[in-house]
Amino acid sequence: MTRQEIESDAAVRASFSVAEADLRSLRDRLAARADEESLLELAYRVVEGPVGRLLLVSGERGLVRVAFDSEGFSAVLAGVAERLSPRLMHAPWKLDPVARELDEYFAGRRQRFDVPLDFTLSSGFRRAVQQELPSIDYGKTSTYGRLAERLGNPRAVRAVGTACATNPLPVVVPCHRVLRSDGSLGGYLGGLQAKSTLLELEHANSTK
Repeated sequence: MTRQEIESDAAVRASFSVAEADLRSLRDRLAARADEESLLELAYRVVEGPVGRLLLVSGERGLVRVAFDSEGFSAVLAGVAERLSPRLMHAPWKLDPVARELDEYFAGRRQRFDVPLDFTLSSGFRRAVQQELPSIDYGKTSTYGRLAERLGNPRAVRAVGTACATNPLPVVVPCHRVLRSDGSLGGYLGGLQAKSTLLELEHANSTK
């Protein structure tokens, strides 16, 4: 490639970067306008943490979805829009409280989340299991069997596992604290490395 071609390519990239910045600014202004006119029903943003990028989606009743990068953010957003509302926009400021609490949690300064939660994406026994999960203390673990017993259905071990695997609010609703009866990790939507990371983080900070 000649020097002229390199300079031309660099100029194209610089132009593209400016266009991207303008596009982001336009998108943010559009979301702010929609919010002012009460047209914004669901907001989303992406945050970084020790378990990778997390997609956060929130509505009027609270945080409705947390997704790992491995789930595919575009697919998750499309699913949320289809099930809840197409009025879904990138509006990061709407999720500042959630992002702040996650930062505190990952830094070991928070043991329980206080942001409102919306379990609309779950129902029946799955929702009951997911709403019970925050009762497992920070730095502690339970098992699928014990959780089934606590919910008055000791034979529903597999159903408890399914509820944990389909938890729409991982990390914030701590399905990572549920293990198999033999003490092994079991499954986890974000992958076993993410589950180990969260358990190790909580164990280290609960013993300080």
